[in-house]
Amino acid sequence: MPNLDPQFQAVLRTLAKRLDDVEWALTGSTAFALRDVPLEPNDVDVQTTEDGAYEIADRFQEAVVDPVSFEESDRIRSHFGALELRGIRVEIMGALQKREPDGTWEPPVDVAARRAWIDVDGSRIPAFPLEYEARAYERLGRTDRAELLREWAEADAN
Repeated sequence: MPNLDPQFQAVLRTLAKRLDDVEWALTGSTAFALRDVPLEPNDVDVQTTEDGAYEIADRFQEAVVDPVSFEESDRIRSHFGALELRGIRVEIMGALQKREPDGTWEPPVDVAARRAWIDVDGSRIPAFPLEYEARAYERLGRTDRAELLREWAEADAN
């Protein structure tokens, strides 16, 4: 069993059960903690498609704290929203795009093609591979986090 707080595990089981036919993947510190990377998660980050973001919000209407809407910053854009489940914030990112060095936007992340599966107490949780996450953090300029993830990805491969 991963070294993850039982409340977080319960939230992940709930997501897995209610989103079994939605394209989504866990990302961020909770996904890393599931792989025993020494990080303490504060929330749960979910990446999905544009339609998936609105579907997740619809399926958890009672838990929406930030309705899903399109937002853009200098470096990323997405259909963002948030839920609160069991006192834990669940951030939703649909059709996430990062800005390329030339100023154009990369295509949205193909969630279904990139995700892998992690078993959490009998529930299959989709998450992005650590090497993929390391590249994403590198592109955002977060080199310390990227380096940590690469170390764990290499250790996991051996």
